[in-house]
Amino acid sequence: MTSEKITAAAAGTWNLGDLTVNRIGFGAMRLTGSAAFHHGTPSDRDRSIAVLRRAIELGVNHIDTAAFYFSSLRSANELINSALAPYADELVIATKVGPFRDYSGEWGTSARPEDLRGHVEENLRQLGRDHLDVVYLRRMRQDSIAEHFGALAELRDAGLIRHLAVSDVEPRHLAEALAIAPVVSVQNKYGLDSPDPGTDALVRTCGEQGIAFVPFFAIAGKGGALGPGDTADDEVLAVARAHGATPAQIRLAWTLQQGPHVLAIPGTGNPDHLTENVAAGALRLTDVEMAGLDALHTRGQ
Repeated sequence: MTSEKITAAAAGTWNLGDLTVNRIGFGAMRLTGSAAFHHGTPSDRDRSIAVLRRAIELGVNHIDTAAFYFSSLRSANELINSALAPYADELVIATKVGPFRDYSGEWGTSARPEDLRGHVEENLRQLGRDHLDVVYLRRMRQDSIAEHFGALAELRDAGLIRHLAVSDVEPRHLAEALAIAPVVSVQNKYGLDSPDPGTDALVRTCGEQGIAFVPFFAIAGKGGALGPGDTADDEVLAVARAHGATPAQIRLAWTLQQGPHVLAIPGTGNPDHLTENVAAGALRLTDVEMAGLDALHTRGQ
C-alpha cells in the first residue's frame, strides 16, 4: 500500500466526550529513547520533535502521554510542548496519573488519592497548559479505584481536567468509576498478540456503553515496553502480503476493526514507522482475513 499520502482521517473519528479525534492517534512513550522509560538509549531530540510535527501534518489530533514517560535525557511532555505549543484547538492530549518515577528513573510508590493533584499539576507544568483534555487514572494493583477516581473527579470539577478515563482496569473498576463521574475512555493492554478473554469482554462492554477503548501495546504485543519483536505469525504475514502492508500495519488494522469505538495510539520515534502507522487506518481487512486473525488472537487463551 502507498502510505505517504494517507492521513489519520482515513480511520474515521470518535468522540471523547465533546472532543472529536481521529481513531489513529499517537503514543508518546517511544519518543524518549530506543525503548521505553530507562531502557535503551535516549532519542535524538530534533528527530523526536520532527516526528511529532509530522504526526500533526498527517492529521493526528490525539496524543497519549504521561509525566512518567522519560529517559535519562528526554521527557515526552517536554518534547510535545517544544514541538507543538501553542497547541491547535483540535489537538487532544491525554495523559495518565497514578504511577510515579523518581528523578533517577526508578519506579516509586504509586500515588495516594491526595497525591493526584500533584501528578495533574506536574503534567500541566510540563505541557504548558492550564487544563488537561483527558486524564486516565492508571490503576496500580489497588482493589478499589473509587477513592482515587473520586479525587480526579474533584479536580475535574475544579477545572483542571476536562474528561476522565481509566487504565488497566477490570469491568468492576469501570463500574466503580461510572458511579462517580462519566468515563470517556478505557486504556488497557490489548492486541492481536495479547489474548485475554477478560479484555475481549471489556472491549465489548465499552462499545455497548459508548466508551472509547484505547489499547496500549497493540503492535508491541508480548514485547511490551521493549517494543515488538522481529517475528510474525504466518497468518499475519499472509494478510500483510495480500495488502502490500507490514505486519505492524495488519495488527493495527485488526485492532481498529474490533469496533468503531476502538482507537489506536501507536508510538514511534521513527518518521517512516509513523507514516506506516497512520496509513494503517486506511486498511480494510476482509471477513475471511478477520476470522483467521481472530482465531490467532484466541488461540493462546
